[in-house]
Amino acid sequence: MSRHQAEDVEDVRDATHAPDSGLPASPADAAGRQPWLHDLVICVDGNGTALSDADGAMRGSGAHGFFVDDQRVVSEFVIGLVGADLVHVAHAARGSRGEFLTSARGVGDPGADPTVEVHRSRHLAGGVLREQVVVTSRASTPVETELVVRLGGDGADISVVKSGLATGHLLEPRRETDATTGWQSAELTTRVELSPAPAALTTGADGVRASFPLRIEPGSRAVVEVVVGTERRGASMFAADTGSDAVDWPERLEVEAGDPRLGRLLETSLTDLRSLLLRDPADLRDVFTAAGTPWYLTLFGRDSLWAARMALPLGTDLAGGTLRALARRQGTRHDASTAEAPGKIPHELRRTSHAHDADSFHLPPVYWGTVDATALWICLLHDAWRWGLADDEVRDLLPALRSAASWLTELATPDDDGLIKYVDESGHGLVNQGWKDSGDSMRFRDGSLAASPIALVEAQAYAVEAAVAAATLLRAFGTTDGPDGTRADELERWAEALRDRVRSRFWVGGPDDRYLAMAIDGDDRPVDGVGSNMGHALGTGALTPEEARRVTDTLTAPTMLGSFGIATLANDNGGFNPIGYHTGSVWVHDTAICALGMAREGHATEAAAVARRLLDVGEAFDYRLPELFADDAVFGRPAPYPASCRPQAWAAASSVAMLTVALGISADVPNRTVRLRPPARPPFGALRVRGLRVGEAVVTVEVGADGTVTVDGLPSDFTLER
Repeated sequence: MSRHQAEDVEDVRDATHAPDSGLPASPADAAGRQPWLHDLVICVDGNGTALSDADGAMRGSGAHGFFVDDQRVVSEFVIGLVGADLVHVAHAARGSRGEFLTSARGVGDPGADPTVEVHRSRHLAGGVLREQVVVTSRASTPVETELVVRLGGDGADISVVKSGLATGHLLEPRRETDATTGWQSAELTTRVELSPAPAALTTGADGVRASFPLRIEPGSRAVVEVVVGTERRGASMFAADTGSDAVDWPERLEVEAGDPRLGRLLETSLTDLRSLLLRDPADLRDVFTAAGTPWYLTLFGRDSLWAARMALPLGTDLAGGTLRALARRQGTRHDASTAEAPGKIPHELRRTSHAHDADSFHLPPVYWGTVDATALWICLLHDAWRWGLADDEVRDLLPALRSAASWLTELATPDDDGLIKYVDESGHGLVNQGWKDSGDSMRFRDGSLAASPIALVEAQAYAVEAAVAAATLLRAFGTTDGPDGTRADELERWAEALRDRVRSRFWVGGPDDRYLAMAIDGDDRPVDGVGSNMGHALGTGALTPEEARRVTDTLTAPTMLGSFGIATLANDNGGFNPIGYHTGSVWVHDTAICALGMAREGHATEAAAVARRLLDVGEAFDYRLPELFADDAVFGRPAPYPASCRPQAWAAASSVAMLTVALGISADVPNRTVRLRPPARPPFGALRVRGLRVGEAVVTVEVGADGTVTVDGLPSDFTLER
């Protein structure tokens, strides 16, 4: 504690705050502003996530707290030692675990060297937070002090916290025994257990205060454990529990690379990806990835689909669970207020309504406002089948496939021009309904904003790929000489017509710098801003080889490809902002998708160069890939986007996409074939990956520094195409 607190430990919440500087409050503390996350330490496991300062303290401000089912059950959790200042020394977080080391200055031996330290070890298991506080003394004489723990919860909904409007008023705690206490909201009961029992335990309007007198002999330690558990009080609209133990992934994907950073990145990313898994409450056998923490810790159509798609080389369990979870909630009727339509795959599910301003932005608990999730659902089903999703699982999803294809070809094209379009008919939903869903993302070359309805270039490309994929699946599993065969022919003709529309409508620029516009706007004008949207068309079958080369060249030009990835908007485009959400920042998944597309089009060298930049991103962010960031902002390093989620599912899964690019691997289990087309110059040096899954087989793939390829574990009836 600071000096003026040494004799009075009542306000432990301020124990490690810096003295008042007289400067304005930070944005995280200002009412009505979204809290920033870049300097917080984040742990997550399924439906539970914890955010704290670097010293482990949750101080009730900004996004601090332990959230369960999108509710802040703990907003304050601070510890202090009487007579000491606790000074942050080090911290780390991976998946569900966090570690925090502080030095207790003012107690122990005098001198420059610290002799007393406090180590907080945090572990989440869904709706349970378990924290061990260890006070260790290396002083020459016994240390006598008092450990004080203070907790409280305000029960604020995640949407209120995100809006910066949480009041911080604590729920009234109750004392149960000398070592247990808790509080409750309308939805959740929170119970706190302390071990050993504190010498004093008090509850009141300012929360719970527990004190532990300590006498620590030289070379010894004292341990206090705090366990926060939660229990639902009634039926939840989306009671999804953690699924971190439910996917049959390799326990440890073994990666040996010339660049050792790659193995560290994969280990951290897969730990984070596993910690984001949730079980579908409608069928606990199925799991999917939540989009990201803390704001999107739930099922998101687009995000969950892309994460599962990029993770296919690890197995098809995640893909199968994601496909079924979304199919169960596929649209069945027309409803403008929720954007539901028959066959449409939902955008997101929430446990409550989600609002920033009830008058202008208000999403219902189930919301279908996405133009691309339906096509991406079809693409994932097809790709998962190629990687070995069981025929019975594919067959069970055929009704959903037929409905999704019907939405795509019959309902998603509202105008005579035949383009896939979106418009928010409710007046309180998302203005933009592609992955760049912020209101200012669709920009012309001069920086002006496009008007709805909008036809995104990537939505057209996804639809081309999806229609061909649906036709392939219907022929493989349906009645080839009956309605399914006829429908397959129709889908292929529809895809060809849409290719022609993309070719005739979206190409802009002069003869020497032709590129794809990001959209066609409501006034039938090409939105000629130079954006990363065009990269999502690569590998979809929507482009000719020459067109794919033009797109690749545009994306790898200096105006788009920076030191750490592909920008969402070119740096010479009007409205460019390197830290704008979709107006110049770099998104990890966006860059990874572009790299995958380049590789699929045969541009392996360019794909490798892009993938290597993402490894540099991993190193810069302690191997936890962020949602987005500003490229090359500070002394040649990227700067965090302050509200970026960490971890984010499709960012974490991008590390697997980097492997896919480096190995040049694709699988076709139905035709018993694996293809390997690694770049001529491996981006990470010689590479050996053990634990990849092709159908039921666990394989090891090795690519030498000279590009030679070997594969072990592939069944004898498979053909390997190098």
